[in-house]
Parts: sequence; structure tokens; C-alpha cells
Amino acid sequence: MGNTKLHSIHVHPVKAFTGQAVREAMVEPWGLTGDRRWVLIDDGGKVVTQRQQPRLALAAAELLPGGVRLSASDREPVTVPVPEPLDTTTLSIFGTKVDAVPADDAAHAWCSAFLGADVRLVHMDDPATRRPIDDPPHSRPGETVSLADRYPLLLTTLASLDALNSLIAQGDHAEEGPLPMNRFRPNVVVAGTEAWAEDDWSRISIGEVTFRVAKMCGRCVVTTTDQGTAERGREPLRTLGRHRRFGDRLVFGQNLVPESTGRVRIGDAVTILE
Repeated sequence: MGNTKLHSIHVHPVKAFTGQAVREAMVEPWGLTGDRRWVLIDDGGKVVTQRQQPRLALAAAELLPGGVRLSASDREPVTVPVPEPLDTTTLSIFGTKVDAVPADDAAHAWCSAFLGADVRLVHMDDPATRRPIDDPPHSRPGETVSLADRYPLLLTTLASLDALNSLIAQGDHAEEGPLPMNRFRPNVVVAGTEAWAEDDWSRISIGEVTFRVAKMCGRCVVTTTDQGTAERGREPLRTLGRHRRFGDRLVFGQNLVPESTGRVRIGDAVTILE
């Protein structure tokens, strides 16, 4: 495992939008700086993601000082400033109520026009307090998360993707493969492991930052969405169901909780501590 290294880093400023590949990022207790601090909600306050709207794969979000830039090929981009936390609205994410700050009207109009549906863009102003990780026994008191699904970071490995693509090639829908890593929307991608080695990790370090490996990541319909066309297929869920079923979950990747803060960089050594 001496050559196990950080291969790539991905930040998704708006949940469900295309994110950014970056060379380095700060790790905060609730995730990478700027990752999934914005999200769309419907008129009932429910979070809107690619689960409901695969077209979101065709919108991109870029972090800017003091805000975020939204873009798509069929419309002019819009720059959205971080809103002042003068007023909050309540959203629902996986059954948990979370307070967030609405963006400006121009952001709502842009996002609603893009989807052809009435949505609002909101921002998590204080990730240190807004949303505890609530997934016992895999979470601990005081731990918080941004607007990611449940945990601060998601890790995947190149070797496991290669192994999964080999299995897809042998299956009923081989024409859908090989799949790129962006189907799984990870934060950190690791090179230099054996396939599925991450199943057995419980603590790791990436460069100067240590992490608890909290829980295998159960996958959903978003992984079947081509991130370049927004079209859905059957893979990888068909193959994960045959080869990577753990209880009622189809698993690919590991959820991480930071034990410390600091900067991670492409090329950093990844060390298996436990």
C-alpha cells in the first residue's frame, strides 16, 4: 500500500449540480470547504436532487469569492452572492429539518427556468450548528454535515471502479459500460489500492488530515444517470445488486468523517491507520 495516493478531489458547491475538480482543498469538520453548501428545494421545502430531476446533471456550479456561479449550455450564467442570514427557511433532507438562507430572486428564477419547475436555491450559513449527523451507531455526538446526503465526505477508489466496470462488461447491459467515476459523485478518489480494499478500512489519513471511515455508501438511482446527457440506464445498480449487496444496500465507496482539519492535495499519501 506504499503507493496509495490521493488521485483527485471534487467539490460540488450546489448539491446535485456538476462540481469542480480541484488540486487541493481544505477539510473542515463538516466536509470540504464549499462542498454542498447550496441546494434546491421545492415549494414544500423538500430537497430537489438528481433523484427527482436528472436534468440537474447538466447544470454546473463554480465557487467564487463570496458566492457561486451557475451555468448551463442553454442559458446565460448567473452569479449568486452568499445571502445575508437575515431570514431562514426550513428544508427537509432525508427526513431531517434544517434551516437555510434563501438566495436572491435572480437565483430562484434561473434555477426554475432551467428545470421548468418552481424551485428555490438556499444556502447553509452555519454548518457547525445547522445539521448534526444523525445516523447511529455510525455517528457521534457533536458531528455535523453540510447538505451532503449524510456524511461529510465520500471516498472512492480507482481499483474498485475498474473491478465494477469489469463486472458490468460481463453482465446483461455491457453496452452501458465502462462507467466514469463521476457517476458516483465522490469528494476524494484514491489510487494504488486493491479492488474493494476500502471495505476493510476504519481510519485513514490523507496527507495531514485523519478521517474515520464511518459507513459504506449505499447507492441510489443517481448513479444510473449519465452526467453528460442526463439520460438514465440500468447500470451500475444492476451489477451492484448482484455483486455488492450488503443487507438492503448496494454499495460503492465509503463515507468519511474528519477527525482533524487541514489541507489535502492531489498526490498526498493515503495511509490506512486501522
